[in-house]
Amino acid sequence: MAIVRVTPTEIDVRTGMFDGRPRHIRIANESVPVLEISQVRDELSAYPVALGPRRIYDVRTPDARLRLSFGKRRRRWLLEGLEAA
Repeated sequence: MAIVRVTPTEIDVRTGMFDGRPRHIRIANESVPVLEISQVRDELSAYPVALGPRRIYDVRTPDARLRLSFGKRRRRWLLEGLEAA
């Protein structure tokens, strides 16, 4: 199956201290560990002006695959896509 786009929703993400990659995601008062980072896409050079530079992560958790984005300008994590496992 493919990752389905959802309305971008702000979420809480804990990252690694040295590399800044997502380690745990907090969704609906539940902390979910990140098992694997499938893909990383940098939009730091070419990006929509309204959004600003961002980095997109496709991650796998025990229950689903998620597409997360980190906006450099606003310093916020957003959930942009979802695929149930």
